[in-house]
Amino acid sequence: MVNKDLKSSVPTDREFILGILNNSADTLNKLYKAHFAMILQFILNNNGDEDDAKDVYQEAIIILHNKVKEGDFELSSKLKTYIYSVCRRIWLKKLSLNSRKSGNITDYEDVFVVEDDIERHEERDAAFVKMQSALEHLGEPCKTIIQDFYIHSLSMQDICEKFGYTNTDNAKTQKYKCLQRLKKIFFQH
Repeated sequence: MVNKDLKSSVPTDREFILGILNNSADTLNKLYKAHFAMILQFILNNNGDEDDAKDVYQEAIIILHNKVKEGDFELSSKLKTYIYSVCRRIWLKKLSLNSRKSGNITDYEDVFVVEDDIERHEERDAAFVKMQSALEHLGEPCKTIIQDFYIHSLSMQDICEKFGYTNTDNAKTQKYKCLQRLKKIFFQH
């Protein structure tokens, strides 16, 4: 009975992200169900119908999925808030394109200031593209050390063993030197 309760519970934001990374169909199904009601209510309140809500939500989940899979996704808010802000942006864009936009859009501004967040996300996306380019120019073993530590969350002990350093202090020193080189390349681009 305990396993059934655990399986039916809503995953945490981290579990959703890990599920996407692991291509879990179950996680995607739970993600679809977890926040759809919120998006449906927003769309219904703003000149849309259930089909519009399904389309917008699907598009937002695809955006989330692609960002997570590309490795450039950094969650700076609750996943629910992120999905809401993406859906809101998609819907407002569709409304303005279709000239159906009303002057009265019900919003959850007390939850999240979306425009500021979207702008911040776009700036971060641009920085991530620039960082990815710098990382590509970094070379080995630095590229792998940086990825292992910051992206794959390996411990310094794991990195020490993987690269054959005599102790974790040597691995930390190498990581520091790699970071300095990465910063130099990043700011030169």
